Amino acid sequence: MTTAPTLVDHTSAYAWNPTPALLVAVHGLAGPQGSKTPVGWGRSRKTGRNIPLMRESSAKVKPWREKVQAAIEQAIARGEAHPITGPVRADITFTMPKPVNAPKRRRTYPAVAPDIDKLERSTYDAITKAKAWEDDSRVIESHNRKVYPGEHPDALAEPGAVIRLYTLGETA
Repeated sequence: MTTAPTLVDHTSAYAWNPTPALLVAVHGLAGPQGSKTPVGWGRSRKTGRNIPLMRESSAKVKPWREKVQAAIEQAIARGEAHPITGPVRADITFTMPKPVNAPKRRRTYPAVAPDIDKLERSTYDAITKAKAWEDDSRVIESHNRKVYPGEHPDALAEPGAVIRLYTLGETA
């Protein structure tokens, strides 16, 4: 006989600093990273063997990553943030464009493509390229959401994302 799982307390077991080490708002259409399309064959520089050449399936990935990288680099240059070492908690709110045919006076949920993990992946890669952290392996806790404009406290007025990165607080 198996027992039913117990409810989990979703509050963090870690002592995160209450103020984010990095806070930026990025405006633009978030591009999901994930699927790749084969575009031909090439030679490996290491082994000399033929290898398949791949490219991102979504044309939105590169512009999105460039916008995220630029926003973070500007925040670091202005002294509003600094490169993070150690464990990180990432909280990202992706504001998605609301479909034209969606109800106007009732809250709706963006439970449609793109997948939130693919949005997270492209954003994490941009954060790494901006040198806000050494690598996205630093993330030990994350909370990400997709929302429509005006339908969540963190929602932007237009498509984009609010990115908050937290570090661990002082331990006793």
